[in-house]
Amino acid sequence: MESVTVTIRRLSAAEFSQLAPQFVDIYLDAMDYPRTIRSERIRVWRRDVTTPGFEAFAAIEGTRILGVAYGFLGQRERWWDRQLIRALTENNRLDDTAREMLRSYFEIAEVHVSPAAQARGVGTLLLRSLLDAAPAHWALLSTPEAPGEANGAFRLYRAFGFADLARNFYYSGDPRPFAILGRRLPCG
Repeated sequence: MESVTVTIRRLSAAEFSQLAPQFVDIYLDAMDYPRTIRSERIRVWRRDVTTPGFEAFAAIEGTRILGVAYGFLGQRERWWDRQLIRALTENNRLDDTAREMLRSYFEIAEVHVSPAAQARGVGTLLLRSLLDAAPAHWALLSTPEAPGEANGAFRLYRAFGFADLARNFYYSGDPRPFAILGRRLPCG
């Protein structure tokens, strides 16, 4: 059997935009979301390439895309920043450290690995590359809550030192609770 190496490739905005349909398919499979949101997600992901500080990486094995990770600098006018401030306020965490964090953070928008390629270290390679490229002092993300944090996403984020900023936070329009996690950069 031939051994194929997973390669992590930094993507330009144009490459990311071109490959967005394939990335969204991985996202839909990994998150078990309905295909009915595909077109809208492709549009949103393509729009994200125009956000300051945009960085994206793909995990590739041979000619097959296994995963994607991308993010950008947090900005006051973005929806997620407003949600972040609401979550910090509701959790009594909007202190001086949080205010400093809000001035220079990288929003990890998405980290997804095809279900067939999970548990092979692909997410670790993608997240490491994204964090190393992040042009900010903090990295922040949200992930759906899991009982006892018993899933691959929580294991990955905890292994990278992400700590709780808010737990059991609800975004409008989504019935699931989320954890908002953060860590200082660089990773070292």
